[in-house]
Amino acid sequence: MPLSTELDDLLARCGRHEPAAQRALYARYAGRMLGVARRYVRSVAEAEDILQDAFVKVFTRLADFRGEGSFEGWIRRIVVTTALNHWQSGQHRRQQLLLDDVPEPFAADADAFDRLGVAEVLALMEKLPDGCRLVLNLYAVDGYSHGEIAELLGIQESTSKAQLSKARKQLTRLHQQQASYLNL
Repeated sequence: MPLSTELDDLLARCGRHEPAAQRALYARYAGRMLGVARRYVRSVAEAEDILQDAFVKVFTRLADFRGEGSFEGWIRRIVVTTALNHWQSGQHRRQQLLLDDVPEPFAADADAFDRLGVAEVLALMEKLPDGCRLVLNLYAVDGYSHGEIAELLGIQESTSKAQLSKARKQLTRLHQQQASYLNL
């Protein structure tokens, strides 16, 4: 059975609230979506909570999927939105995004990042302040525009641009610190 027909059948069964189909859909996308959620929070436990909440939304809003884009993209957007809602509630406040105090680092060395692996970049991103990390993820990883980021986070577009600039500079500084430590 072709992939699209198989997915269409699975979605139809999920629409009828068949538990086996819901488990199959979850199993099919949970691993990748956990990775998406993990980029927005500091712990695996938080990412798992976000994933669970996101899949509840997927199953309750399944009728809203119109098939105009990829289903995986639709789920990804729900996961990102759920992660942002998580960040904006409780201990994480939007004011942090406006108040991140990131020191200005040394001049950027773009070539240095070209030599880093994905795991190394993600490890460095973990060390960024929340506001910088969120904007960097949304812009550079998930492909949102500054206008979309501003709307999602309830901030000005210029704040999104400033946070991205701070994130890039902070990543450079962190990488330089790491490189100088390794050269000791």
